[in-house]
Amino acid sequence: MRKNYFLSKFLSALILTMVATVTFAQSGKISGKVRDSKNEPLIGSTVSIKGTTKGTTTNANGDFLLENVADGSYTLTISFLGYSTKELSVSVPQSGSLNISLEEDQASLDEVVVTGVFDKRTKMNASVAISTLNAKQIEALVPNSAADLLKNIPGVYVNTSRGEVGNSIYTRGLNYNGGFFYVSMQEDGLPVVGISGLVQPDGFLRADATLNRIEVVRGGTASILGANAPGGIFNYVSKTGGQTLAGEVRARVGLEGNGKNPYYRTDFNVGGPLSKDKTLTFNVGGFYRNADGAKYPGYKLSYGGQVKANVVKNYKSGSVKVYAKVIDDNTAPFEFTPSVDFANPRPAGSFTNSSSTIIQSQQFTIPKSLTGYSEDIDYDTKKVQSFNEKSFGINWEQTFGTGWTFNNNLRISNKDNITQTTAVVSPFRVDQLTFYGVGGNVGRMGTYEFYNPTTGASYGTVQQLPPTAAGPPRVIAGTLSLPGGDVMPNAVFYNPNPYGNNGMNDVIDQATITKKLKNMTFTGGLYYAQTKVTRVAIIPAAQSFATIEDKPQTVAIRYTNLGGQKFDLTNANGITNFGGGGLYDNEGTIKQTALFLGHNWDISEKLNIDWGVRMEKFNINSSFTTPKRVTPDSPTGADGNASTLYDGRTFTRNPAQGFDKSLSFKDLLSYSFGVNYKVNDGFAVYGRFSQGRKSPDLSYFMDIANQQLTSGISIEAQDIKMAEFGLKYRSKNLSLFATPFYTLASNVPNFQIFQNADLTYYAPPRAYQKFETKGLELEGNYVITKNFSLRAVGTIQTSVAKEFSVYLAKTNGPADDTKVVYDGGKNDNVGNMFTVTPTYSNDKLTASINWQYMGKRWANVGNAFQLPSFNAFDLNASYKISKKIQANVSVNNILNTYGIMGWAAPGGFPASLDTQGFTKAMLEANPQAIYATLPIMPRAYFLTLSYKF
Repeated sequence: MRKNYFLSKFLSALILTMVATVTFAQSGKISGKVRDSKNEPLIGSTVSIKGTTKGTTTNANGDFLLENVADGSYTLTISFLGYSTKELSVSVPQSGSLNISLEEDQASLDEVVVTGVFDKRTKMNASVAISTLNAKQIEALVPNSAADLLKNIPGVYVNTSRGEVGNSIYTRGLNYNGGFFYVSMQEDGLPVVGISGLVQPDGFLRADATLNRIEVVRGGTASILGANAPGGIFNYVSKTGGQTLAGEVRARVGLEGNGKNPYYRTDFNVGGPLSKDKTLTFNVGGFYRNADGAKYPGYKLSYGGQVKANVVKNYKSGSVKVYAKVIDDNTAPFEFTPSVDFANPRPAGSFTNSSSTIIQSQQFTIPKSLTGYSEDIDYDTKKVQSFNEKSFGINWEQTFGTGWTFNNNLRISNKDNITQTTAVVSPFRVDQLTFYGVGGNVGRMGTYEFYNPTTGASYGTVQQLPPTAAGPPRVIAGTLSLPGGDVMPNAVFYNPNPYGNNGMNDVIDQATITKKLKNMTFTGGLYYAQTKVTRVAIIPAAQSFATIEDKPQTVAIRYTNLGGQKFDLTNANGITNFGGGGLYDNEGTIKQTALFLGHNWDISEKLNIDWGVRMEKFNINSSFTTPKRVTPDSPTGADGNASTLYDGRTFTRNPAQGFDKSLSFKDLLSYSFGVNYKVNDGFAVYGRFSQGRKSPDLSYFMDIANQQLTSGISIEAQDIKMAEFGLKYRSKNLSLFATPFYTLASNVPNFQIFQNADLTYYAPPRAYQKFETKGLELEGNYVITKNFSLRAVGTIQTSVAKEFSVYLAKTNGPADDTKVVYDGGKNDNVGNMFTVTPTYSNDKLTASINWQYMGKRWANVGNAFQLPSFNAFDLNASYKISKKIQANVSVNNILNTYGIMGWAAPGGFPASLDTQGFTKAMLEANPQAIYATLPIMPRAYFLTLSYKF
């Protein structure tokens, strides 16, 4: 009902608006051309009449046209990201077409921004840390993902080592829960997903030729203008159509994985007028990509794309934009690489940074008779993870009388994500009892033969025998010749096969009303998001084991009991334990409502203050069912064959349960206050203090529900306090932005789940953490000569766990749980970061080298060891073959650096999952232990040809 209400309301408004425009009288026009200092057209420049909502963008030739302008005198504002904004006085009727030239502003301190501020303003006049990337800068890069574009933003930690999806972004030391937790990833001013935690937002965010610019706000007013986003807002703004038909086609080929694996991609974008008076415009574009992946698993890792479109109607007192997006894409995150040497990590054995640890192709069916679900589940690793989205939105802006502006942005979307690829790949010794416990085979005495299911070749045998005295069974290895002995002897890769079918239906609406007075602006707003989620998951859906080598091959297991009877522990494809841990079925509705108010006051030409407050309400209503294992296992299994042991586990469903939990407006109260003082045209300072409150994400509630721990569930808002002081300097050749900051994250829960002796679950006492981060963000540009410039960004920071504790479980049950306190330890994965980019350009050629430095970071809060620093270099060069054709060559990670961005603990499964439980004493006892690392992407080569018309 809520969706229909919003849809009918704004469709009616759209129709009324379009009908009303035909009554407006035709009058004069303003036309002209916008170019840079080299007389090249600045495509997509914004041209607007100051004090009104009337504006347009330049086309592929730099031309613009503003129509239906009444006779009179006006101030024209012309801006383009990366160039100084210019204001011109014009009169209508116009005496002649305008020729406007913009000067490049390397630090973009004079450009107009709209994200994270209470009204449109330049960065020189804003009391918040804002960075931008324009279309020209984006076009010169070949990123691994949309998130990869943010590596050139100070204060932002970007880990895209898992590929296009499944990555993490955080700012100013706020790295709780893997990333994205404290920030809002937005597309055209609204969050990509209503709530994160079920599917990360990078799964539904793709950067292609439709992307016009990116605006980033770090901290500050993000607490007020972003939903649950005290760490920052990242807004990806799409292109809209201009006054004439213009477009672009890009064709890209590449070799990833250190030059071994092919990559193909095509982007397009086209836009222009739809009506004779050019007040109705369109833009449509997208991409299609087909790639083996930087770490080729033996089948296509990434294939698919997206299409985006919008139609804009401009009229005398406002505009209406209707937009839509369709994503149909398949890709998967990379797994970790077995490694040696904690001081100087490198791949173990024959592995390299382009080796794949994802198991080769697997297809199997999980019968509904095992899971208790309503249908069979077909599993195919070649489908990796699928991401599908259909979304539709309306953005309406309207002026009412003197100084009043109303804006409403509504988007309705349907998102689906199906996961069917291996995950948490870990070495696992087959000559230890734990291996047989994972598969439920402890106590099955006899001989286990490991063999290649394709060729039938045997890898050797292991015996599980009764104990000689009171104690556990004995495991004795025979002659084993499993591949990967130089990584871990007598071991295989453990490959859980998780299955997840996730659905999200979002209705997100944000309405603002602004009143401009002579020297101040008031902005009030209402934000509403309703997200309906469904999740069907089997974790794992089955289990499999594989050889420890690049592109691992499945290992099958044959079991012979002490009486000589033979059984198949895996099927013909090496799959065992069909149905895994049983099926979990979750449904939920999450509602978020926020009221916010901002006030901006230009006390003088030099002094500006602003403040804002946001009150947010959060509610989740959830129902779920969990599996109940039927014991003993079926003697004949789903196939009716007693000699096959891989399909004997069966499950029924526990009774449905549910919960309804809320956080009130007072629980989620955020505020921010800032002051900016412009000493002169070249120097300004600002200061700001903010407090942001943050509700839990969806993964918190899913974990509670799936372990049936709802009886003691409580939810608390996290508290994020942030102070910052900004220095902004610019001269003819130098621009510098320096921001010291302080962040204190409090009331951060550490939710853990342990097992009782009867295999039911319990949660140990809740522990709350507190993290303090101090740092300095730097962003500078120096124009050395007409053709040579230098851009640099950096973050110097240190982060301490003021309060941090975890419980360590030993045997099942709470009796011997121990609490370990790490108060005062350095926060993990927080380090110094620098990026320096020298660029040479002339009329035809632009070339740059991008140097990225990642400093040392502690591996865990227990400070067991440090992940080492590393340097990486990228090369980008573009050449204008003609006015319309351009070639671009890029080499990412030129030196093929093995830079570590993540790790997994030694000891194989399940010890590898507990990174916080790995201690300095454990390392000192076995400094040569095999563990796992997640490196940056290996070297890749790309050639792009683009045609603009």
